[in-house]
Amino acid sequence: MISRAALFLVCAALLAGCVSSGNVDRMKTAEGRNEARDAYIKLGLGYVQQGTPERAKIPLKKALELDPSSADAHAALAYVFQTEMEHDLADQHYRAALSARNDARILNNYGSFLFERGRYEEALERFRQASADTLYSERSRVFENLGRTALQLGRREEARDYFARALRLNGRQPSTLLELAVLAYEVQQYVPAREYYQRFSKLSAQNARSLLLGARLATIFDDRDQAASLGLQLKRLYPASAEYKQYLSEQR
Repeated sequence: MISRAALFLVCAALLAGCVSSGNVDRMKTAEGRNEARDAYIKLGLGYVQQGTPERAKIPLKKALELDPSSADAHAALAYVFQTEMEHDLADQHYRAALSARNDARILNNYGSFLFERGRYEEALERFRQASADTLYSERSRVFENLGRTALQLGRREEARDYFARALRLNGRQPSTLLELAVLAYEVQQYVPAREYYQRFSKLSAQNARSLLLGARLATIFDDRDQAASLGLQLKRLYPASAEYKQYLSEQR
């Protein structure tokens, strides 16, 4: 990972090039101002990636001074305020970003913010808008987000359809596989539930939820050794979890 000092020097060099080129003051040209804006955004995003988002505010503010309608600067500031739990400011900048550019990445990030805030209907709409961009490279994640949101709204059939879409786009998403396994188990479709669970287990470490599901499926398919092994792992790794309490209740 690039150091903070190196990051600053790189962007400082970029800004120096934007300000002066020979005898021309490039900050008086649209091209020069755009280059400076992009350099400030790059510096701000660098601070975010370094885990110091509060330091991103100054360069991102400077980017907006150069271009008040910059979608990238507004989106980056929205994320900064989101991490700081400044919810109103984050919402404001997400909306400003989308007013400037209807972008699937920004829509997905805004949807995730709304999901965190418990605004599920609004989140669902933003995710739907993001999913309409068939060229978006993270489209499978959008469908996974749609599935999670539909679950929160109690729309389990709709959630299943979204997770299935996500899996078609990317068959190596462990969280999608686990959600489909759980949904199949809930409607007593135990064979597909086991298949999804096995695919999940090949891609991901176990968690409390998956261990409980695995133990349940092993019991259904009369694999007592596997059921006992997963139960022990649940006890050892997650003794205070709701999943372990549920597991104990099912052993009585």
